[in-house]
Amino acid sequence: MSKRQKKPEKEANHERWLVSYADFITLLFAVFVALYAMSQTDKKKMDQLVTSLRESFGYVKTGASSERMNVVESTDLRSIPSIRQQVLTPGMRNTGTASQRGYTHASLKDFREIKASIEGNLQKSGAQNKVSVDVTKRGLVVTLKEAGFFDSGDATVKKESLQLLAMVAGSLANYSNPVRIEGNTDNVPIRSDKYRSNWELSTARATNIIHYLIENYTIRPEKISAVGYGEFRPVADNGNEPGRTKNRRVDIVLLAQDKEGGEP
Repeated sequence: MSKRQKKPEKEANHERWLVSYADFITLLFAVFVALYAMSQTDKKKMDQLVTSLRESFGYVKTGASSERMNVVESTDLRSIPSIRQQVLTPGMRNTGTASQRGYTHASLKDFREIKASIEGNLQKSGAQNKVSVDVTKRGLVVTLKEAGFFDSGDATVKKESLQLLAMVAGSLANYSNPVRIEGNTDNVPIRSDKYRSNWELSTARATNIIHYLIENYTIRPEKISAVGYGEFRPVADNGNEPGRTKNRRVDIVLLAQDKEGGEP
């Protein structure tokens, strides 16, 4: 019998590494796709988050491009304006004196810092045409323009403007200064079964803002008041539409200490 012929051994496959390499490249590609998708967040929301975190850690603007650390000597989260609203649920109000709650009385310097903070948030949200802020002898005046917050002839705050109102309220709620809400209209007589005149309309708007502040923030009821001036305190000429537009407003006034007793 002849010996069985031995088959020649197969040559080693030196390209098998390509299979593992292809798997690795595929996995690496998937990782980078996932990372890219995670990075595509809403820029506006990201800016709001960054602003909130910086305020929470006490960074405040001191100039056009500089910032300083504002040290909060308290472990009570309610003393941090940017997250105080999240800690205190709507309707929850503190008791005790302003000093016991960590409130401070806003000075002229505070007014300017609050103004800068509100204006910065307005710019980021593109709402400069809805709210204006000014520091006067009376104190800090935040003007809510009718077009941004109310329908014509109505006193209910628009739902889409509540977030903007919350931003303003959160900037003011940590101070013990008296707050006066002032409703104003133009001189066009109102035609409504609900409101007899512009006095009623302006007062109703101011009162609705007060209810929002009292029910959602820890502003003391004894330190807040509502007044309706109707068309009798214009800031512009009622003889033209641009002037009438400016006169239709609600002013939130954080009063200076020396103006508390002298307000009408």
